[in-house]
Amino acid sequence: MREDLDGLKALGRTVRPEGGYDPSLLDAFANRHPERDYWVTFTCPEFTTLCPKTGQPDFATLTIRYIPSRLLVESKSLKLYLFGFRSHGDFHEDVVNVIYDDLSRLLKPKYMEVVGKFAARGGISIDPFVNGGTGAKYKALARKRFEEWNGVR
Repeated sequence: MREDLDGLKALGRTVRPEGGYDPSLLDAFANRHPERDYWVTFTCPEFTTLCPKTGQPDFATLTIRYIPSRLLVESKSLKLYLFGFRSHGDFHEDVVNVIYDDLSRLLKPKYMEVVGKFAARGGISIDPFVNGGTGAKYKALARKRFEEWNGVR
């Protein structure tokens, strides 16, 4: 077994998340290629959170993309973390910002974006997008991606 994976809490174990989302579930491990820029993309097509007013479920396809620096997020811990939102009530815009903040704090990536494509309720869908980068190169990428997302030329 790889030594850098020994400290992971969820991988290879049966873990059932308690109620509510919990950022302490997130695990990270060393990036073996920190000198190289590459994308890591997670797509969660069955993401669920609760409306804070009605308690009704809101469904989304959640996409997390990042260019890692020194750390990568372990996927099972990410799944458990995301499952916690099933019993967490918050607005769509808050949810994507909370996920962005928690992962940014853990990973300190070169660049990251989180997109929620929520199913329509009442004839309207909400698709929040948040992104950011570190250093001039990745801040420029963040600005470009943000403008592309918003149709700015």
